[in-house]
Amino acid sequence: MNLSDESTTPTPAIEESQPGSTTTQEKTSSMQEFYQLFQGLLSITLGLTGVIFVSVWIFYSLNTALNYLLGAVTGMVYLKMLARDVERLGQEKRQLSKSRFALFIGVIVVATQLRQLQILPIFLGFLTYKATLIVYTIQSAFIPNSK
Repeated sequence: MNLSDESTTPTPAIEESQPGSTTTQEKTSSMQEFYQLFQGLLSITLGLTGVIFVSVWIFYSLNTALNYLLGAVTGMVYLKMLARDVERLGQEKRQLSKSRFALFIGVIVVATQLRQLQILPIFLGFLTYKATLIVYTIQSAFIPNSK
């Protein structure tokens, strides 16, 4: 057995990169993961919204269910605005903007001014996106390869 023919220089298993520099392939891969996550969150939100809307309609009234739906749609728009903010983070911006809170505040102000709208179902509908995050977290904890 002759070992002298083999090179004695170690070959790195992982290619090292300088801090702060990322390749285009890594950025593309990260953005694809981000878009997949966003699509997954949006689909879970739509599913939860449909189930809760029908449940509220059955157990309460159509008016209450429509108020819930208004809040849930506002929550989905908020989620979309948050995703757009996160997407721009690092490229164009250094921090997340606070303007998306104006959407929620505007809907609540309109709900307080109109008698047909109810604040609690709208607020709970808005929080549907939070329930989505809980469902996603539980799903990824118990089914880790469910991407």
